[in-house]
Amino acid sequence: MKIKYMYNLKKLFLASLIFIPSLTYSGSQTGKVGYIIVRASDGLVYFTLSGEAPAGQPACAKNTYWMIRDENSNSGKQQYSMILSAHASGKVVNVVGMDSCIRWGDGEDVNYIQILGN
Repeated sequence: MKIKYMYNLKKLFLASLIFIPSLTYSGSQTGKVGYIIVRASDGLVYFTLSGEAPAGQPACAKNTYWMIRDENSNSGKQQYSMILSAHASGKVVNVVGMDSCIRWGDGEDVNYIQILGN
């Protein structure tokens, strides 16, 4: 009986590892675009949002700006376009990070950008 109980407990534990979502602490922030910087030296694109500070960012994100992870990729170009559009129109955006600072060591990489409205 005890062996069967331990076997079922082990099975339940292994199944929970598959179905429990990973605990990531990516940052997020909502606000209007504060500024956008594009550097000629390395193509780095980063921006800030006005309003409340980002919440839940990883420890590597020492600054409150957001980094477009790969400005040469299709998704990076789309994100840059969205930020420019939101800035030009004064729309509020929601930015969610990737829980990483790969593009630049002290700013969180952008996972997605959502344009919300005014």
